[in-house]
Amino acid sequence: MTQLSVPSQLAAPAAGPDHRGLDLERKARLVSGGDTFRTSGEPALGMRPIVCSDGPVGVRGERWDEADTALLLPCATALAASWDEELVRRMGALLAAEARRKGVHVVLAPTLNLHRSPLGGRNFECFSEDPLLTARIGAAYVAGVQSLGVAATAKHYVANDSETERLTVDARVDERTLREVYLAPFEAAVRAGVWAVMSAYNRVNGTPMVEHPLLVEPLKGEWGFDGLVVSDWGAVHAADGPGAGGCDLAMPGPNPAWGPALAAAVRAGRVPAAVLDDKVARLLRLAGRVGAFDPPPPGGPAPVPVDAATRGALRAAAVAGTVLLHNPDRLLPLDGPALRRVAVLGPNAATARVQGGGSASVFPAAPVSPLAGLRAALGPSVEVVHAPGVRTGLRPTPLAAADCTLPDGSAPGVLVRYLAADGSLVHAEHRSTGRVLEPAAEVDLAPVRTVEVAARFTAPSSGRWRLGVVGLGALRLEADGAVLLEEYVAPLSDDPTYLHVSPSFRQVELELAAGREVALLARRTVESAHGRVLVLAADPPEAELEREFAHAVELASAADVAVVVVGTTDEHESEGFDRTSLQLPGRQDELVAAVAAANPRTVVVVNTGSPVLLPWREQVGAVLTCWFPGQEGGDALAEVLLGHAEPGGRLPTTWPDTAADCPVYATAPTGGRLAYAEGLHLGHRGWLRTGRTPAYWFGHGLGWGDWHYLALGAPSAPAPDGSRTVRVTLRNDGPRRSRETVQLYLSRPGSAVDRPVRWLAAFATAEAGPGEQVGVDLRLPARALAHWSPDRPGWETEPGTFVLHAGPHCGELPLAAALSVDV
Repeated sequence: MTQLSVPSQLAAPAAGPDHRGLDLERKARLVSGGDTFRTSGEPALGMRPIVCSDGPVGVRGERWDEADTALLLPCATALAASWDEELVRRMGALLAAEARRKGVHVVLAPTLNLHRSPLGGRNFECFSEDPLLTARIGAAYVAGVQSLGVAATAKHYVANDSETERLTVDARVDERTLREVYLAPFEAAVRAGVWAVMSAYNRVNGTPMVEHPLLVEPLKGEWGFDGLVVSDWGAVHAADGPGAGGCDLAMPGPNPAWGPALAAAVRAGRVPAAVLDDKVARLLRLAGRVGAFDPPPPGGPAPVPVDAATRGALRAAAVAGTVLLHNPDRLLPLDGPALRRVAVLGPNAATARVQGGGSASVFPAAPVSPLAGLRAALGPSVEVVHAPGVRTGLRPTPLAAADCTLPDGSAPGVLVRYLAADGSLVHAEHRSTGRVLEPAAEVDLAPVRTVEVAARFTAPSSGRWRLGVVGLGALRLEADGAVLLEEYVAPLSDDPTYLHVSPSFRQVELELAAGREVALLARRTVESAHGRVLVLAADPPEAELEREFAHAVELASAADVAVVVVGTTDEHESEGFDRTSLQLPGRQDELVAAVAAANPRTVVVVNTGSPVLLPWREQVGAVLTCWFPGQEGGDALAEVLLGHAEPGGRLPTTWPDTAADCPVYATAPTGGRLAYAEGLHLGHRGWLRTGRTPAYWFGHGLGWGDWHYLALGAPSAPAPDGSRTVRVTLRNDGPRRSRETVQLYLSRPGSAVDRPVRWLAAFATAEAGPGEQVGVDLRLPARALAHWSPDRPGWETEPGTFVLHAGPHCGELPLAAALSVDV
C-alpha cells in the first residue's frame, strides 16, 4: 500500500536529539537494523546501537547457546494463572535486571496475543484466552520491565494467534471483534506506557501487518502511542508500504529492502519525508529512554544470579501459577511425616521441562526437576523411587554427559571442533551435551567450514540404538570409524526460527550390547544460510521402552503415593507450528491409567503450556497443572504437594473434556485465510454460548480453603472516570489460611447488540484464616459496560439493566445483582 499523505500524529514533534542534520541515507540506515539483534548506531548523535533480546520468560541476549545461561521465569500462561498483577510486576523487574546484566536495552515481550484455539503452538508464550485478564497481566509485565529503564515490546500486533502458515496467513476479523478482543490488550499496554510495539508477520483482512493502517489508527493516533513500532524479524520485504505507514524499524538488518530502498522511496516521493523523520524521532526517543546515549557500562555480563532471594522469587511465582484442578478427597496436601516411599514417575519427572520452544527459550543455569525437588524436600528419611515409564520425544535425544565421555575418556561430555576449509583447527571446546548451537567462547568463525562433535558413548542397555544427527548441509555420522550415514540435508522451511526450533535430522540404528563403548563422530559442512547447529544424539531400543512402562507401574504399586508427571516438551509446544491434537503425546494416558489402577493414591502433575485432554481425571486422587514453571519448578511443586505453600493459580484458559466440544479448534487457514467466525465468542465465552460444559472452566482453581460467597453489594455511583466499586463478601470455612481469586462477570439480558453470555469485568483477591469473613472491593471500569460501534464509530454504552455475577470461576457464580445504566 502507498500512503502519500502524512497523518498528523506522525508529524508531531518528538523529544530527543536533533536529527535534522542527518542526510537521507543516514536516516534510512538508522531505522534499518544493524545486525540480528542490534540497531544501527549513529556516532554523529552519540548514539550506541540499541540491543534487543527475545523474552518473555528470560533474557537470552544476543547469543543462543547453552553456554550462555539466563534466569528462567514461569511461562506467560503460568504468570497469568496467578491473576496477580503485583507478582507479575516483580517478575518484569527481575527480567529488566537480567537485561541490564546482559547489556540488553529492549526485551521483545510481552506476547499479548490470545489463546484463541487450544491448539495454538505458542499459547504458552501468551497469557490467556480472555482480553481483560491478558490486558491487566500484560500491563503489569510492561510496568515491571520498564521500571528499570528497559523497554518492553508489546507483540505481535495483531491477530497473530496461531502458527500455521504464520508468515503469510490472512486473519479475517471484523472491526468490533478486533476492538473488543484482540486489540484490547495492546491498548492496555499503551495506556501503561509501553515503549515499543512489534508488528506481526500475518495479514489482517488482506493487508500485511507490517504496513497495516492499524499501526497508525488507533495505535499512534487515538491511543497516543509515542514509542517505536518494530517489525517482526524478517517481515519487511519492501520499502513503499511499510515505509509510508506506521512501521518505524525493520529488523534484523541491514535490510536491502528497507535502508537504501527506503531512502530512494522518499527521494521519489512515494514515502513522505516527514514520515521518515517521525520514524527516526521515535527511534531516538527509545534510545534516550533506554540509555543508548549513555557511556557503555564497564566490563562484560555479570554471572547469572543464583542467590537465595532470586531463587525464592522464581519459586514463589511458580507456586502462584500452579492450579489445583481436582482434589475430591483432599489427597493433597500430602502428609509428609507419614510418607515412607514415594514413586515419582512419568517422562517429565526427572527432566525439567520448564519452557516451550522457539525464540522465547533460554538456557537456564540449574533448572530443578520435579524429582529433584521432591527428593530435596522429603529428605533422606523417605525413599523416592523413579521411572519415566514412557518417552515422548519427537526428535533425537542429544547425548548426555551421564552416558558419554570425551574421545580420550578424560571427562564426561563431548568434544566440539570447528575446522577451516583446509582441515586446520580454528577452535575446540568441551561441552556437556551433544547439542551445539554456537561456540561457548567469542571466536572468529569466518574461516570455519566444518563442525564436528565427537564422544565415546556407553550403551546403558542392549538392543538396536537409534543414533542421530541434527543439522543442515553435508552430514556424516561415524561409529568406531565406520560411516553409518552420509547425506546432504536441505532446509525444509524459510521460517526464521527453523534452524533453532526444528531443523531436519537423520537417524540410523546400531546394535549395541549393554556397557558397550563406541566412538561416535558427527560432522557437517557450514553454509552461511544454514547456521552452525549440530546435534549428536542417541535413543534407546523399543524393548527398553516396554520394560520402563512395566517398571513404573511396579514402583507405583509399592509406594505410599505415586506422583506422575506428564506433559509436553519444547518439541510439542513451540513457535513455528501448532499442535495437531490435545492428547498427551505418546503413551502417557495409558501410563496414568495403569498407575492409578495400581495405586489409588495417585497425584498427576500436568506439565504443559496449554490445555490437554485428561481422560483419566476422575480415576486419580488429585490433578494439578504446573504449566512450564521456570527453573525453580521442581522446588515449587514440592512445596505445593507437601502443603508448605498453597497452589495460588486459577485457569487463564478453559480446559476441554473432548476436543469436539471446543468452540474454536482449527488453526489451519483455508486458501491462506483464517476466518475468526466466532467473533467475540472465543474461550469461555464460546463454551457458554454453545451450552457445553468443559472439564474445567476459565477461572477454576482449588486451594487449601473452602470458600463460601455470602453477599454481592450494590455498585457504587460512577467515579469521575466512570468506574464503579462493587463489594463481595465471602468466608473461608476451610481448615487452613487460604487465598481466593474473586471474579466478577457481566451479562446483558435482552441486549440489542450481539454480546457474550457473560464476560469477565473485574477480579481481585481475598485472603482469610479458618472461619474468617472478608470483604473484597472490585473496580468495575466503564469500558466493561461498553461495546464498539463500527457504524459511528466509537465506544457506546447501551442503556438498561446489566447483571453482575460473582463467584470463583465463570461456571460457578452464586451471587448476582442488577446494575441499571442510564446514558
